[in-house]
Amino acid sequence: MNVSDAVARRKSCRAFLPDPVPVATIRDLLQRARQAPSGGNLQPWRVWVVTGAARDRLVAAVKDAIAADPFTDESAFPVYPPKLWEPYRTRRFENGEEMYALLGIPRDDKPARLARLAENFSFFGAPAGLFFSLDKGFGPPQFAHLGMFMATLALLAEEAGLATCMQEAWQRRQMTVSACLNLPEDQRLYCGMALGRADTAHPVNAMRATRAEVPNFAEFQED
Repeated sequence: MNVSDAVARRKSCRAFLPDPVPVATIRDLLQRARQAPSGGNLQPWRVWVVTGAARDRLVAAVKDAIAADPFTDESAFPVYPPKLWEPYRTRRFENGEEMYALLGIPRDDKPARLARLAENFSFFGAPAGLFFSLDKGFGPPQFAHLGMFMATLALLAEEAGLATCMQEAWQRRQMTVSACLNLPEDQRLYCGMALGRADTAHPVNAMRATRAEVPNFAEFQED
């Protein structure tokens, strides 16, 4: 598979098969992803991998935290601006509506929508979860470096026949996750990533988010 094919095929997988992913495979993906661009060669990313019993303990801990207080938001920072503007608001809205339509969940069925949202916290059934953190002293440039590392990792996973879903939803329970992972005090959790084999029979995996055309985001100045 070439890079163009991996980019074209990668998408957010929201239903996984339970087949385990060998730790050796994940280690190899990380070994190759470390070649991602990094300003000043800081390589600021830290990665925390959970599989097997460790994964199950973390999922159970977050489930218990949600059951104890479903309305608590542990976010260290907002994932989206509080009042999203156009065209970003519409893009986010349409993305969500397309997903719920594929699942047959109407807009007025709040319990079903919340239950679906909660599936984030079991990695959508994926057998492996990865969490990404940065030193608390780092700022926006280092978040960009981390994003390039995560994108590289996702493309390498695609090449290996695996699917991924980058999950900012974990930010809402970042304190619980940080405690489960025993994150050092100097680390700030950013998000998670589900990793495994896609359940291609699940309707949600028919979804491919639309992307804006080049004229909508790029300006060419030639003269």
